[in-house]
Amino acid sequence: MKIIDAHFHCWQLARGDYGWLTPALAPLYRDVAVADWQAQSRPHGVRGGVLVQAAPTEAETQFLLDQADANPAVLGVVGWVDMLAADAPRRIEVLARHPRLKGLRPMLQDIADPQWILQPALAPALHAMVDCGLVFDALVKPVHLPHILTLAGRHPGLRMVIDHGAKPDIAVGQWQPWAEGIAHIAKETQAMCKLSGLLTEAGPRPAPGAVRRWAEHVLQSFGTDRVVWGSDWPVLELAAPYALWWAVSRQLLEGLDMESQAAVMGGNAIRLYGLHIPQKSGVPKIAV
Repeated sequence: MKIIDAHFHCWQLARGDYGWLTPALAPLYRDVAVADWQAQSRPHGVRGGVLVQAAPTEAETQFLLDQADANPAVLGVVGWVDMLAADAPRRIEVLARHPRLKGLRPMLQDIADPQWILQPALAPALHAMVDCGLVFDALVKPVHLPHILTLAGRHPGLRMVIDHGAKPDIAVGQWQPWAEGIAHIAKETQAMCKLSGLLTEAGPRPAPGAVRRWAEHVLQSFGTDRVVWGSDWPVLELAAPYALWWAVSRQLLEGLDMESQAAVMGGNAIRLYGLHIPQKSGVPKIAV
């Protein structure tokens, strides 16, 4: 089984463009390197991962691509670009020349207008993403799901993945309109969905089984051929260590056949992002 962590982060505070990352987030307010993620993921047989943007700057995207150049465990990068720039299509084309730039992610959850992504001015950038074969990572909350559905209808060639199951507020038991929105996206689009970030939405030190209902709805709605596993480390540490999310994930998938487990834990990420795994990764295969 080729296990891929389809969503992790690294950052250097001195870079200064992480507006959301403040001392108030004490567990996260530190430099985080790819090697730190490897120390958490390698013991579980993770073969590589997708490094995802954490700042809305193209400078950070280049920083992430530099990390990929330096570490073959970074199989892909999801970056950021100013999609409203007059020359956004050219910027996207230039970034996409890097073989490990696999997707782009506007930080929709931090934009006040939930319909922001539907403005006509963004169409050239979205068309450029399609032309370059890039994945649109949708960092959204339940309020955004109807608009993501509209976006998919307008751009049927745009490959999309919903990050973190669209971040339902599990801590307060939010079910609707999240559950209906997820079901509509799954049924009416070809989007995939990341099984990641749910423990964080369940609050600090979530109880055993806290995310099961939501995770099972994601799996049932999208099917095991369209669900992609990720850790969202180190943001995950706001709720739990890497090893706990690994254990929870294995419990969630234990009733599936081996082929389905392999798809969720790596095969779907490889297909979604077009990842190439080096033959000599130094990570032993494990049985699941």
